[in-house]
Amino acid sequence: MIYTTTLMSSRGGLIGSLINKVRQVVAKDRPPSAPSIANDTDHRPLTSPRPLAVASISNSPVVQSKTLEEQVGLPPRPKKPLTPYFRFMREQRPKLKASNPQITTIEVVRQLSKNWSDADAQLKERLQAEFKRDQQIYLEQRTKYDATLTDEQRAEIKQLKQDLVDAKERRQLRKRVKELGRPKKPASAFLRFIASERTNTPQGAKQTYREWHQKTTAKWTRLSDSEKEVYMQESRKEMELYRKAISVWEEKMIRLGHIDVVRHGNLIDPPEPKPRKTQAPKQKL
Repeated sequence: MIYTTTLMSSRGGLIGSLINKVRQVVAKDRPPSAPSIANDTDHRPLTSPRPLAVASISNSPVVQSKTLEEQVGLPPRPKKPLTPYFRFMREQRPKLKASNPQITTIEVVRQLSKNWSDADAQLKERLQAEFKRDQQIYLEQRTKYDATLTDEQRAEIKQLKQDLVDAKERRQLRKRVKELGRPKKPASAFLRFIASERTNTPQGAKQTYREWHQKTTAKWTRLSDSEKEVYMQESRKEMELYRKAISVWEEKMIRLGHIDVVRHGNLIDPPEPKPRKTQAPKQKL
């Protein structure tokens, strides 16, 4: 059985990793952006969406989310100190931005990487000494922090980490399925009715989308079986075409070795499901 995976070049992966790190380093130095004001009755975007390639290297601030420890009710764990290279980037980035305000994040990374290679040994020794000092402090703080964790808290953190890994795998699988051209499942009879109502009875100027959707859903429930049958016939017809198309597509995927994108029920020897540890319920004191 042959499995194929999507590979990323080492150069592209390194640049992407550096860009993410730069964003984390400089995020705290950015002033908070002004909140956007959206009209509750208008759900269209205020501006046209930017291309993905442009959005991926923008200078937008990083949204700080809760750490795994904070999600289980613990204070955030001590942060690792910046390496000498990223300390250099933190010092030099404001100077580079001041001399060239229009420079993009990816250009900043490339230029500072070159400057680091040409930096003198004395500067690198100073940054290395600062890193070793902060590293020792970090190790002491991390040891004290880990000593305060209970076995139950460790298990919860471990499970959250696994959940993140599983979610990432699902996102990657959905991306692969789309790239491989999997046929799209047709809309149900209800969704077809919703789509038709968008044209026949559009959302009012003083009506929120939630209110319109609730009203339309109530209208669907009041339809007779014969009125619903019109939408159901269309759905059944397209579902039959979809079943044929997905069958042909999955046979092609099996021949090409993309077994992971094929529904397990269609495989002669499906893979074993991943075991998931169940946590014991917390005892009330």
